[in-house]
Amino acid sequence: MMHHDLLLLATFTMAILTAFFGGWLARKLGFPTLLGYLLAGMAIGPFTPGFVGDINDISQLAEMGVIFMMFGVGLHFSLRDLWAVRRVALPGAVFQMLITTGIGVLLAQAWGWSLQAGLVLGLALSIASTVVLLRALTDNDLLRTRHGKVAVGWLVLEDLATVAILVLLPVLMGGGEVSLANIGLAILKTVIFVALIMLVGARLLPWLLTQIAQTRSRELFTLAVVALALGTAFAAAELFGVSLALGAFLAGVVIGESEISHEVGEEVVPFREIFAVLFFVSVGMLVNPAVIVANAGQVIVLSVLIIVGKSVITLLLTVFLPASRMTALVVAAGLSQIGEFSFIVGQSGIALGVLSQDQYSLILAGALISIIVNPLMFRSIPLAEKFLLRLPIFSHPSRDEPAVAPADTAPLAPIYHRALDQLLIAAQGIEIAWIPVSSHSPLRGSTIAHSNLRATVGTSIIALMRDGAVVPNPKSHTPLLEGDIVGLIGNPQELEAARQLLNPPELLPV
Repeated sequence: MMHHDLLLLATFTMAILTAFFGGWLARKLGFPTLLGYLLAGMAIGPFTPGFVGDINDISQLAEMGVIFMMFGVGLHFSLRDLWAVRRVALPGAVFQMLITTGIGVLLAQAWGWSLQAGLVLGLALSIASTVVLLRALTDNDLLRTRHGKVAVGWLVLEDLATVAILVLLPVLMGGGEVSLANIGLAILKTVIFVALIMLVGARLLPWLLTQIAQTRSRELFTLAVVALALGTAFAAAELFGVSLALGAFLAGVVIGESEISHEVGEEVVPFREIFAVLFFVSVGMLVNPAVIVANAGQVIVLSVLIIVGKSVITLLLTVFLPASRMTALVVAAGLSQIGEFSFIVGQSGIALGVLSQDQYSLILAGALISIIVNPLMFRSIPLAEKFLLRLPIFSHPSRDEPAVAPADTAPLAPIYHRALDQLLIAAQGIEIAWIPVSSHSPLRGSTIAHSNLRATVGTSIIALMRDGAVVPNPKSHTPLLEGDIVGLIGNPQELEAARQLLNPPELLPV
């Protein structure tokens, strides 16, 4: 039997070791590392054989993971970026969360759950994982595109809604009498705290960090950043009765607007990553495989709602929003999973006594399945687009991508692209060409690997321009979409052959 004094160290060590191997294996198999962390938690949890970690000890460390994650969200929060995609992201996020939450409540009622448990279930299902989304957008070269920016803006608004949810949940489900006075008091405390942070903290906290930075002591500055994140969150909970998450988020917001936000972001990353990993491991430790097997039918229903239901809801909502067909598909694929903030909402439900451990295990099972399937959702986008083109509401010209300037005259502003052109043209017998993918190209919707231009015509794809952003050396599974501009190298004959495939002359009807 392990000595009690070493139990915390043993739990921490095993959590880090199993998370490392789980995350590495997940990435090797093409899945988000988050999946590996959750499975690592199951491996050292009380429901599987072998080493059993202390869930109480690691839960305390996991709270720090929540604080640093919310601090990071606030640090990178940008009103300018949100404003640019507000016409799609704002109404889309609001109505998607309301509809999904409503379906979750009805589903829970059909299963005999309480109304409060159903509300927690619905809210947890309505919030997608920003971690999973960013990884998927990066892997598919979509992060810097218009579609990716809308998806990120949509998820940021869901994260902000989560902050409000965490503030109101204790009031609405705290077990006492829910009255307007209780709700009003909670809102008043929150408003006072927000006002203090935004008016006083916005001046004091950046000034304090600037003064510490001038000491040129790296460890002192790092300590100050960590103390600021933890201290503000703790003060929010103890003095104002609001959530740790809200305190950490607002601390990040006020620092994010300062001139030292970049330096603060660099210092907080290691702490955020380590403690976020511990948070996901602690979540995995709560998963009971026996409960999942015994309730396989409910797990399947939840998974279908998350993966298929949320995708369909998102696509239907975008019909009424100024979003292109491709933007709708990217956002739908991005929202077809749940993750870290769903776990936080679920844990709040457990802490408030409205959600049981077995019910929470079902949410976690749905999350695991949705995270596994999410990469496939992104890879199916070209196929899904072909299907949507058969539907009148999606095939209308207003759903097409905005027109892009022709390849030969498109202004490639970055200097290094002109330098690349000159270098390649100077090479004997080799030229570079930028060729658009037209709507009648036989390669439209195919991946770079499937198009196999290197083997068929002899050219090599060196870059891809999508929505004005240049993606150098795109990955082989990147789809070729209508409006893309493909950068190729080869001799004149090879490039002309590639042009006939990517942008063939449109045949006139006879």
